[in-house]
Amino acid sequence: MRQSAQPLPAPIRVREGLVRGAEAAPGVLRHLGIPYAAPPFGPNRFRAPQPPVPWDGVRDCTAHGPVAPQSAELPGAPSWSPGDEDVLTLNVWSPRDGSGLPVLVWLHGGAYTFGSGAQPDFDGTVLARAGLVVVTLNYRLGFEGFGHVPGGGAEFPANRGLLDQVAALRWVAANIAALGGDPGRVTVAGQSAGATSAVSLLLREEARGLFGRVIAHSPVGPCFSGELAEEVTRTVAAQAGVVPTADGLLGASPAALVAASDRVAAAWRQDAGIGRRRYDPVLYGPVADGTDLPADPLAAHAAARLAGVDLLVCHTTEESRLFDAVGSTAPVETEAELARFCADFGLPAALPAAYRDRMPGASVPDVHLALLGDRAFAEYSHRVADAHVRAGGRAYLSRFARRRTAADGTPLVRAWHCADVPFAFGNHHDPALEFLIGGPPLAGDDELSAALVRAWAEFAATGNPGWQPYEAGEGGPVRIWGAATADGPPREAWREVDFGPERP
Repeated sequence: MRQSAQPLPAPIRVREGLVRGAEAAPGVLRHLGIPYAAPPFGPNRFRAPQPPVPWDGVRDCTAHGPVAPQSAELPGAPSWSPGDEDVLTLNVWSPRDGSGLPVLVWLHGGAYTFGSGAQPDFDGTVLARAGLVVVTLNYRLGFEGFGHVPGGGAEFPANRGLLDQVAALRWVAANIAALGGDPGRVTVAGQSAGATSAVSLLLREEARGLFGRVIAHSPVGPCFSGELAEEVTRTVAAQAGVVPTADGLLGASPAALVAASDRVAAAWRQDAGIGRRRYDPVLYGPVADGTDLPADPLAAHAAARLAGVDLLVCHTTEESRLFDAVGSTAPVETEAELARFCADFGLPAALPAAYRDRMPGASVPDVHLALLGDRAFAEYSHRVADAHVRAGGRAYLSRFARRRTAADGTPLVRAWHCADVPFAFGNHHDPALEFLIGGPPLAGDDELSAALVRAWAEFAATGNPGWQPYEAGEGGPVRIWGAATADGPPREAWREVDFGPERP
């Protein structure tokens, strides 16, 4: 006998109108593509996000909304097309019969340049089954979201991508109860650029009270200085063939600024004389301008009042191996190139020696990738946790160390950047994610994923992921995922390295 189709769920009223989603899995609903702000183009371009436009009737929320302007095409995720404008939307997964549940708001990574809340690794079904209401969202990227607009001030503010995230949190505060969530128990979570965004939101006065916990996987630093943001604007504007003024930039289409940014990043990657940007050609990021972001997050956290705010930090043990595998960082293969790398980043001469002591027989590329990954992610993660604890907050630290090896022990996939996310969301069986985890899941991967899902769910519900808090500067308990033990960065060797804002 042919089974009848599952009936559509009843419409749900949010502030702007009625929405109707669909069943993601038995007992779990999903509502996709809900606008949380107006399209950020036309008269709204380069401005703070504006309220969404109400609608009549029932809005169909069974498909993701358009992604923000970008050139990336990610497996299993929608791509951007010029003309897509309603890009500030969010997606909600919730237990069908839940109410008053803890809420997890996910900020995707992607070097502030690519990605979306519609990626297959961010499907919230498994986390919803664990008792959470899960929200993912799109926010402005690249120049649209983080580019400096000269003389912009309040009219064209900096850090527009962060402002979008605040707007999404305001939407959650106003509407999430209708979708089963508790607006008083919101955790902001993110990975890479999304993690640093989440940490930055702790410092924004307008976000205060909209969330009380943060999960930061592989936060990346440092942030940008105003001087560097201004230089990037001049360079991108020149590539786009416009003058670096508000009028000139508004005269360049979003597609033109995406293409110009890609050309600048490609040129940096090939320019041996450009210094540290050759190894990490990221053009955009949060700008510590003294207004929209009061200061570099590490310095600002130390002065902030963060008592009562819980922070869960995780980094992978071989972060930069992903960038090496996909060719997005300049290779370092000789001792002379390694010395140049250290000079470009202002790293002390003793730092490579500390890594060689810990990595007997390591090649020059191995030492370089360990240094690159620890500077951008692992040591930065520790410093974020340190600053948070010293500001009166409670922090928990973990490391993701799962590798996949051949029978002879040769690594087939490392514990690299992004490898932890499919396990934390419980989406490690998705074929679109096999590159990140090295193929179909292995024996033990389901157990690993279940433990990570449980830690996130417990942290969002109670503020405690299941192990003892971190103690600033003292180390203390660190939860290791996917291995019996795994070392963090040699912190004493990093002690004198400055992690202040990047400058030209």
